[in-house]
Amino acid sequence: MLEQTFISKRFLYRILGSALAVMLVIAGICVWASSQDAVWPELVGDNLQIDGNLIMDVTNAADGYVMAAVMAPTENRMKLRMTYGGGNLTYDLDNTGEYEVFPLQMGSGTYQFDLFENAGGTKYSAEGSVMFDAQLNDENAAFLVTNQYVDYTKDSPSVIKADELAGGGSQEEIFTKVCDFMASEFSYDYVRAQTISPGELPEVDGCFESRTGICQDLSAVMISMLRTQGIPSKLMIGYADGYYHAWTVSIVNGEEKFFDPTAAIGSMNVSSYQTERYY
Repeated sequence: MLEQTFISKRFLYRILGSALAVMLVIAGICVWASSQDAVWPELVGDNLQIDGNLIMDVTNAADGYVMAAVMAPTENRMKLRMTYGGGNLTYDLDNTGEYEVFPLQMGSGTYQFDLFENAGGTKYSAEGSVMFDAQLNDENAAFLVTNQYVDYTKDSPSVIKADELAGGGSQEEIFTKVCDFMASEFSYDYVRAQTISPGELPEVDGCFESRTGICQDLSAVMISMLRTQGIPSKLMIGYADGYYHAWTVSIVNGEEKFFDPTAAIGSMNVSSYQTERYY
């Protein structure tokens, strides 16, 4: 009887909690219980687009992302170029056939993805092209999902820590706590800065566990924490006083919030930023 009473109360609290969350959303306040409520990419296959050696699952385009893979594995390097409007971005694509997540960070509109395979030296051959129209549920949807540049999972230590810090707080409170955490707990990795290879992607888990990293690592860690708490956040890449750099811009209650983790830990003092691209 006691066990039944406990279960009944717990079920009641769950219903009340859900009702409160709905009321707050209706009132215009974004509430996330934890990272379990975040958007986690999944391969659905309801809308597959195939051309040549390129296969794309665009089923979840409305959520700000698509997934792509090569049909036939190869030992050659593969490139995937995204074109939107008059601009484009080029990514490396896994050549083993594993699907990877790519953001639709330009918002709603027509996207084209072109696949290229290295044909020796600097030469690449066209191996497939997919074009589709995307209508996003939210124009910032891409900044709530993991991707190549901000790569995390439900089990990532940064995600677990974000749940701990959030504690059911408001977006403003969560953003402030994460900023304070980054500024007080991390240091700049001067060795990695000198040894990193061109085109190497940020390390989210490694940076979080070692509590040290370069600008792109620190920014990606912070973004992983915020995205999983329902706060859209962009990994900005460009120039800071003429030096190649990465920083963050988050959208807290509809307002853009700038934060540079590298500057926050005292590793640089920047007077001007110039954005080249963002993920």
